[in-house]
Amino acid sequence: MRLFRSTLARASLLGVSFALVTPVPLVQLIQPAAARSAPDSFADLAARLLPAVVNVSSTQTITAKNGGPGVGPELPIFPPGSPFEQFFKDFLNRNRQGQGGNGGGDNQPRPERRAQSLGSGFIIDPSGLVVTNNHVIEGADEVSVTLQDNTILKAEIVGRDESGDIALLKVKSDKPLPTVTFGDSAQSRVGDWVLAIGNPFGLGGTVTAGIVSARGRDIHQGQYDDFIQTDAAINRGNSGGPLFNMDGQVIGINTAIFSPSGGSIGIGFSIPSNMAKNIVAQLKEYGHPRRGWLGVKIQQVTPDIAESLGLKDASGAMVAGVTDGGPAEKAKIRGGDIILKFDGQDVKEMHNLPRIVADAEVGKEVPVVLWRDGKEVTVQTVLAERPADAQLASADAGKPADTTKPTDISGLGLKVAPVSQDLKDKFQLQEGQKGVVITDVAPNTPAADRGLKPGDVIMEVQQGEVASPADVQKQVDAARKADRKFVLMLIQREGGVQYVPLSLSKSTGGKDKQPG
Repeated sequence: MRLFRSTLARASLLGVSFALVTPVPLVQLIQPAAARSAPDSFADLAARLLPAVVNVSSTQTITAKNGGPGVGPELPIFPPGSPFEQFFKDFLNRNRQGQGGNGGGDNQPRPERRAQSLGSGFIIDPSGLVVTNNHVIEGADEVSVTLQDNTILKAEIVGRDESGDIALLKVKSDKPLPTVTFGDSAQSRVGDWVLAIGNPFGLGGTVTAGIVSARGRDIHQGQYDDFIQTDAAINRGNSGGPLFNMDGQVIGINTAIFSPSGGSIGIGFSIPSNMAKNIVAQLKEYGHPRRGWLGVKIQQVTPDIAESLGLKDASGAMVAGVTDGGPAEKAKIRGGDIILKFDGQDVKEMHNLPRIVADAEVGKEVPVVLWRDGKEVTVQTVLAERPADAQLASADAGKPADTTKPTDISGLGLKVAPVSQDLKDKFQLQEGQKGVVITDVAPNTPAADRGLKPGDVIMEVQQGEVASPADVQKQVDAARKADRKFVLMLIQREGGVQYVPLSLSKSTGGKDKQPG
């Protein structure tokens, strides 16, 4: 199964496949529930909404490369197995042969190509403000909007949000344009009827109906994922089009589909209107999104981590790092804290926090409830605006320790040593590295089970800083004495920092290897 953004390239494939569905016997009687009847027709609603939905066309100039064998225009991207793929390969090969037979090695200038993509959008202001997806117009030299009456208007880009995949356009018209309004996506329930209107495969205004299939979907397209899932048919070219409730309000922006071929199989995703309308307002005022920013790196709280810290439930977001000079540092939030609530909202899982913070008002002072040292602590922080290229890792400073012989940490299957110049050179550690270096990991041990390896640096144990093997052993012994099943370590490696719980109940499985 693949995820497709639903923009339509000029060449497209219409593929159809079928599968048999085996009936499943009903094993339990279910009490009937009251449900609203399906509408007799969507015609009146569609007629009212269609004039405000537009087709968005973007054009990009692509300059063909030259200067060497095999260098030439790139192959357009098509759904897997598309006959257009082989067609364009053959076409480009013939074209290259016709220009000298060496794939373009004659260094002759080539004509520019014009690549066009089609999407959808909707008008939210009679003066000509149009909302669409950012990926519909990304990289475009020209953008135009086609109204329902086939009037074509040139559009300018007011603002774009790459992270949230939203763009705001502006067109000029000699008369007020028909509009639609945003609704409250939080009021939409699974099973509610919805209408999707857009420009699938470049066909023009097309209406499809379905229901809300699920809410709060994370499809791993970004840190702000919170999609509405619908079975209303959404195809390539529907990107940027509206998803309506039965009151004719926009509750989502159709953005992506799951599909093996690029065609609809009834799994489409829409950006919720409550997220979109805030971003659209910021694009209109500032030309870019202004998201709240706390300045932390976070990781998921696992049951093992929760147990090691005496936290009843594996919920919240664990702070793995704090950005120097950021709001979190100023509020005295530190690595190892678990964020349980932010601005009065529960942080049930790690991925909830970025969305909650992003939606908060920049400059607002908000309370943050933390789990620290076995109890809840509340701090106040003033949110900043998220930088365009935020770097969330904090720089460590300190003096290197003296070289000593590696020390075995009993029962965990690892050997550690203080930071030395030899170890910094061997493992390419940064200058001023703090902590204790892992020099060896035995197989079939708690350390090996968690993926620890030589060169990893232990920064903290049980949220206490360590500077020597003795510090590590002391904290491990204290955890055992407190009858903990796990000991929590903050590990720094090439990819950043992460809290790792190591089991205290599993033996090393034999004699440790000697460092080599």
